[in-house]
Amino acid sequence: MQHHILVFTRHNNLVMTRKGGFMPSPNEKLAESLDVLETLQQGNRRVFRSDDLSRVHRERLVENGFLQEVMKGWLISSSPDSEPGESTPWHASFWEFCARYCDERFGEQWHLSPEQSLFLHGERTVIPDQLVVHSPKATNNDINLLFGTTLYDLKVAEMPAAAALMVRDGLRLFSPAAALVRVPESFFLQYPVETQVVMASLADASDVLRFLLNGGHSAKAGYLAKAFRQTGRADLADEILRAMKGAGYDVRESSPFEARHIFARLGRPAAPIVGRIEILWESMRGKVLAAFPKAPGLPADTEAYLHFVNEIYRTDAYHSLSIEGYSVTPALVERVRQGGWDPEHDAGDRRNRDALAARGYWQAFQLVRTGVEKVIAGENATALVRAVHNDWYRELFQPSVTAGLLEAGSLAGYRNTPVFLRGSRYVPPRWEAVRDAMPAFFDLLEKEPEPSVRAVLGHWLFGYIHPYSDGNGRMARFLMNVMLASGGYPWTVIRIRDRKSYLSALDRASIEMDIHPFATFIVHRVQWRLERHDLTFPDPKESFVHERDIVLFYGQDGEAWVRCVITREALDNHFHGEGKDKLEVFRANREVIEEEVRRKYIAGDNEVDGSILIRLDDLPERLLAPSRDALDS
Repeated sequence: MQHHILVFTRHNNLVMTRKGGFMPSPNEKLAESLDVLETLQQGNRRVFRSDDLSRVHRERLVENGFLQEVMKGWLISSSPDSEPGESTPWHASFWEFCARYCDERFGEQWHLSPEQSLFLHGERTVIPDQLVVHSPKATNNDINLLFGTTLYDLKVAEMPAAAALMVRDGLRLFSPAAALVRVPESFFLQYPVETQVVMASLADASDVLRFLLNGGHSAKAGYLAKAFRQTGRADLADEILRAMKGAGYDVRESSPFEARHIFARLGRPAAPIVGRIEILWESMRGKVLAAFPKAPGLPADTEAYLHFVNEIYRTDAYHSLSIEGYSVTPALVERVRQGGWDPEHDAGDRRNRDALAARGYWQAFQLVRTGVEKVIAGENATALVRAVHNDWYRELFQPSVTAGLLEAGSLAGYRNTPVFLRGSRYVPPRWEAVRDAMPAFFDLLEKEPEPSVRAVLGHWLFGYIHPYSDGNGRMARFLMNVMLASGGYPWTVIRIRDRKSYLSALDRASIEMDIHPFATFIVHRVQWRLERHDLTFPDPKESFVHERDIVLFYGQDGEAWVRCVITREALDNHFHGEGKDKLEVFRANREVIEEEVRRKYIAGDNEVDGSILIRLDDLPERLLAPSRDALDS
């Protein structure tokens, strides 16, 4: 997720009125409204009542895309560059809106359900489709909000005891211990991850026991004691049994979990985010192992492995940057690699966000390639990535800092602000949790013996934590390929045309805790190169297809024929083919064209029908024919 800082300057463009006065220009009026909004946004506020602004300011800011209406009387901050239907501003404001709306309606007489409280304590950060709010002042009404979300106000007879509640980020929640006692036993069965994460976060049994004893909950004490025992906290289980027996209760232990859903055997208190990622890793690794082919082992020919990494760079950079929304071409990527990027003398390069991203990718790729070289020589992959991943990140964004598009502090490392993912209900952990999450993440990588699990779960979980303000997708793909290299798997490219299914699979893992779609997605990409596909051109059978303005020719992969295409624009622009017979232009440059086709093919960069297409921007400038005269001769 990229954060855009919008800077507005006042323009002293004043219009003379008939009476001799001056009327502010539209820019001046908008700047005045933005001043008002900036004051309201102090303290990172994103949610406002309509009467916080005058009608004129409110309407002007809504019209220009700086505010968005949630419901009558309520507004949230938005961004003028948001696309129609963009859900990110709403997801960024959801919890603040719910807290402020409920405070406005119910004062202090409201709270979230014990189930939702456990979700939040357990770092389950998905935006819910429906949020249930309990209050004695409620009317049992379902309130429609943005993007299919609703808030249901459930009327209850009275508020729970104050000792059972706490306030976090403006939300009135049950405390972790109170929530564990209040949810039904079926919740443990249905949401074993969340319950075990919260259980693992408790330092002792005191708070849980207080609610059990005061409520006389002998049955709950039985399944909670068993749950603690099964998850490595026998000391807490024994404490619950002794205390309940001392109070005169006969407690019998019974498990609330299915055997296959007992994950956390930590035996010690852990921060919720740490417990969560440890449990998720344990719960998912089996599905990855079941989907992935066996690791080939470190390559015997390290030179050939590294040659392939070098060869695939242009394809990898083009697709990885395009997935993140940059408008790059293979030609731009190659220009940067060849040193054609010159911000000192070219103002366009200094301003070009896409060129800056391409340069940063090239710089980071060099460090990653060096890491791959060490890994295939036997160095510990996880120890290496733990040591240098911040260096990769700094190289990605150093050109943008040098150009003045980002402040130098952007290179500091892990984020200190919230981030939100465009188009996703999943919200990464609070920035405060990142400092606990990342050491635990690398510990999991270190302990994992299987390269395939390190690659798949390493990629997904890095994006799940989202440790940086930007660049997390590129960093996750770098990490994945270093981990693939540690098992001898080939460098693997995620294609831009697979972006929708790729992001959908990541979302499925983050929201529904189902890693299978993502594991199989990566397997399909890795499998292509493992099958050692290659392309030769013994008899290309070239022909010019007039109705499509292309040269069609064929390559051969073993016994299979592969359709290959180069467009007229590519021939004209790169090989001075204007006004020339296109087949003659193709034949004169056949070796170079076939080299580019082969490069795309072995990277798996084919079209939906399996063909290889060379477009105008696929060929770098270095492939330009020397001159028209050379072609004529």
